[in-house]
Amino acid sequence: MAFEVAPLPYDYAALEPTIDATTMKLHHDKHHQTYVDNLNKAVDGDASLQGKSLEELVAMAGAAPKVVRNNGGGHWNHNFFWETMKPGGGSPSGELASAIDSAFGGLDALKEKFNAAGAGQFGSGWVWLVAVPGQGLVVTSTPNQDNPLMDIAEVKGTPIIGNDVWEHAYYLTYNNRRADYLKAWWDVVNWDKASERLQAAR
Repeated sequence: MAFEVAPLPYDYAALEPTIDATTMKLHHDKHHQTYVDNLNKAVDGDASLQGKSLEELVAMAGAAPKVVRNNGGGHWNHNFFWETMKPGGGSPSGELASAIDSAFGGLDALKEKFNAAGAGQFGSGWVWLVAVPGQGLVVTSTPNQDNPLMDIAEVKGTPIIGNDVWEHAYYLTYNNRRADYLKAWWDVVNWDKASERLQAAR
């Protein structure tokens, strides 16, 4: 079966003013769709890739053709990204809040480290909060459409939250001010989904 872009779990304008409706529409309908179209084309042309799940393709990124690494990663990352956000955001609680306190000394310290990693990611890429076995929660970044599930990732683990720092994710509102985007993004983080992911990683 061909991979598909799922509808957004909220309206294009639902995350305003943090992310404007035009950016969301272009990002979801154009950029994400292009990754899926290119991934389907690559899989259709390579019998060794057919029948594999998106997770399997992402996990074997180091051995897969670069077009699969880039576009499979792009599809997985964006599926994850849309669900990482929700209107109104919220705050971490329960096990997740405790894990953040243990790893970073509190939410403000996590935000500071996460924002620094996102701002410091050279060129296009992603910044992640990852659950790493034996280490707890760790902040890392990846280039392009790589992610911590890939066999080539510098830090491997289960992503809990992740933010897209490609310019198309923020440029219409923030222009070249990536740091402002990273700071504002916390207002729409879906901490309930993040908690679910942490529990699933146990």
